[in-house]
Amino acid sequence: MKIFGIAGWSGSGKTTLITSLLPNLTARGISVSTVKHAHLGFDIDKPGKDSFVHRMSGASEVVIGSATRWALMHELRGAPEPTLSELISHMTPVDLYLVEGFKWEGHAKMEVHRPAVGKPLLQPDDPTIRAIACDTKLAGMAVPVMDVNDISSIADFILDQCQLQAA
Repeated sequence: MKIFGIAGWSGSGKTTLITSLLPNLTARGISVSTVKHAHLGFDIDKPGKDSFVHRMSGASEVVIGSATRWALMHELRGAPEPTLSELISHMTPVDLYLVEGFKWEGHAKMEVHRPAVGKPLLQPDDPTIRAIACDTKLAGMAVPVMDVNDISSIADFILDQCQLQAA
């Protein structure tokens, strides 16, 4: 199981980087799934829909399926938030799991940093950060600093870190 994270403060461009990496990696024959951490409560369901009513009526899990996709919604109902490993254990195996957020978990990751956001770098305090993707030059860093817009080089770096070969 190959896991690589994209971490950074809100507004740094994590989602933009991941959505740029996905077509690059899949074009290389790498199967990729993503895991996204949400800080606050969220809902992918809509009030009034049957699946929403099922959950609100007390179902622990609701699976909804169609000819094009399926989704599993699991209500924690006061149970602890699952770890990244627990979440991935519910997913179909792929070559690479790209993880957005979960910045305090122990997997290898790349930090997305934009000085304009006004937040400090995570890397000096996090030994799991293997590189920084940034929109400006950063000097004196202990890890490689890559241009956040050089998607091909970032994809190469991730594949190298995960010891994955393009098909």
